[in-house]
Amino acid sequence: MRRRPAWGALVFLGLGFSASIYFTFAAVQGDYGLFRRVQIEADIQRLRNEKAALSASLEDLTNRTRRLSDGYLDLDLLDERAREVLGLIRADEIVIR
Repeated sequence: MRRRPAWGALVFLGLGFSASIYFTFAAVQGDYGLFRRVQIEADIQRLRNEKAALSASLEDLTNRTRRLSDGYLDLDLLDERAREVLGLIRADEIVIR
């Protein structure tokens, strides 16, 4: 009696191997894979740093705005801004170019 090859077992193992390769690839490269997670974490850190820089800038601008408001006027800051924006100088100063 001749034995026939076990085609069913080979097909089953081939499909199982193909599925495991597909799911492994998806776990590493897919939309929710490991590489995407590393990229998202790097983006999160970059955005946190950007937020910290913007918060510091906002705090500085808020402080300058408060110092130039009607209720609290910082004359030194007013003098600095007038010199920078309008190009003004005092009568007793000499401009060297």
